[in-house]
Amino acid sequence: MKTRIKELRARYDLTQEDLARKVGVRRETIVFLEKGKYNPSLQLAHDVAKALKTTVDELFMFK
Repeated sequence: MKTRIKELRARYDLTQEDLARKVGVRRETIVFLEKGKYNPSLQLAHDVAKALKTTVDELFMFK
């Protein structure tokens, strides 16, 4: 799975730590999401998308 998390995080000038705080997870979770090494729960995907002002479909690209 590919994501646009890093791209959108940069657009809003957020660090991984900032985004993690906004969605209530550890920074490492954001790192794994960005690298495509972790498939988020539906709730986490929604929370990240909301924090980055986008939709789940725009944020995650399923292969």
